[in-house]
Amino acid sequence: MGSRKNTGRKSNNNILLVVAAVVLCIAVTIIYFIQQNNDTTTVSNNVLNTATEDAATEKKDDNDVQVIAEGKSLVIPVSDISSTASFYPVEVDGTRMEVLAVADSEDNIRTAFNTCQICYGSGRGYYEQEGNVLICQNCGNRFTVDQVEIQSGGCNPWPIFPENKAITDDTIEISYDFLKESKEIFSNWRTQY
Repeated sequence: MGSRKNTGRKSNNNILLVVAAVVLCIAVTIIYFIQQNNDTTTVSNNVLNTATEDAATEKKDDNDVQVIAEGKSLVIPVSDISSTASFYPVEVDGTRMEVLAVADSEDNIRTAFNTCQICYGSGRGYYEQEGNVLICQNCGNRFTVDQVEIQSGGCNPWPIFPENKAITDDTIEISYDFLKESKEIFSNWRTQY
């Protein structure tokens, strides 16, 4: 009789061990597939993010940069100008430059190079707009759009005065010669460090 109880207990213990082993195997398998799925999702997300970054980089690098050759001009349509600054990337003799144009509070069109007269050599001396203010990304100085093209010198956008451009009712033209004379201020522009 005693041996029957032991055999029954051993059978129950063996069944419990088998069930525990099966549950453990199932749990390990589920964890493995979840991990694989997460890795695949991570890889998929990384691939998607990389593709998105590449597309953004392509868009940024191919941001309608106009190559201005000798005898040509940057032509800015007046119809493009508003109180939100428009940025016009150009390349002159291998130097990347950028011109900004904006309408002031009285709808006068103001133009400047998108670089700071003091911070241009830092690599971060360029402007981004916040409301009606342009902010130097190097020193943090702030200038209203009404101040653009008014001052020469100091830590403000490098002005492009009326004598440096041709203005009609429809366009603003900035010549290759003037752009070429000014390209030195962009020699370290927007560099990474």
